[in-house]
Formats: sequence, C-alpha cells, structure tokens
Amino acid sequence: MAEAEDQAVVPQAEGDDGEASASAGESGPVSAQVHDLCQNMFEKTTEYLQGELLSTSEEYLLLEKLNKLTTAKYSNMSSLSKDLTVMMDELNEKYHNLQPYLEQIDQLDDSVGSLEKAAYQLDSYSKKLEAKLRQLDRR
Repeated sequence: MAEAEDQAVVPQAEGDDGEASASAGESGPVSAQVHDLCQNMFEKTTEYLQGELLSTSEEYLLLEKLNKLTTAKYSNMSSLSKDLTVMMDELNEKYHNLQPYLEQIDQLDDSVGSLEKAAYQLDSYSKKLEAKLRQLDRR
C-alpha cells in the first residue's frame, strides 16, 4: 500500500516553455496521457453540465406553457361563471315576476280539489237519494 501512495500523481509545476516538467519518476508520455485524460474529463463534464442546463431550461419552458394554458383555462371558466351568474339573475327575476301567477294557480288547484270533493259528496248523496226513491217506488 505504501507503493501505491508513492505512485500517486503529483501536480507538476510548469516550466519556462509552458509545458509541465516531469517529476523525478515520470516520463513525457505518461504526463501527456494524464493531460489527455484530464482534458477528456473536462470535456465530458462540460457536456454533462450543458445537458443538465438544457434539460432544466426545457422544463422551465414546459412549466411556462402549462402556466399559460392554465391561465387561459381559468380565464375561460371565469367568463363562463360570470355568464351563468347573469343568466341566473335573469331567471330569478322572471321567477319573482311569475310568483303571483303561481300563487293563483295554487289557489285554483286548492279550489278545484275542494270542488272535486264536493262533487263526489253530491254524487254519493244523489246515489243514496236514488236508492231511496227506488225503494219508495217498489212499495
């Protein structure tokens, strides 16, 4: 395990020519390989982060569209409810205007019921009288 710690890559100081100078145990191709791997890692990380940002941006655009559709739907529902309120007020006014006539109809219905009851009683009485008359005629 001590050998693994000794072989760990140590950052290198740059020389005058801008290239990393090799440490005591490293050669040029290994340093170039590490540089290429680091470059590849940064490119992949950049691609990943750009993908995440694009995904987040598209989610916000979708939410914006959903909010606009919801706003339009609620606006439509509000307009519909206002129209229904106006129609309901008109119907209530018509009902109040018809109320006296409806009361007269109820009174007529009660009168017709009473008249019908009287007619049944009269019919019953007339049948009794007819039966008595027949009895008297038989004697």
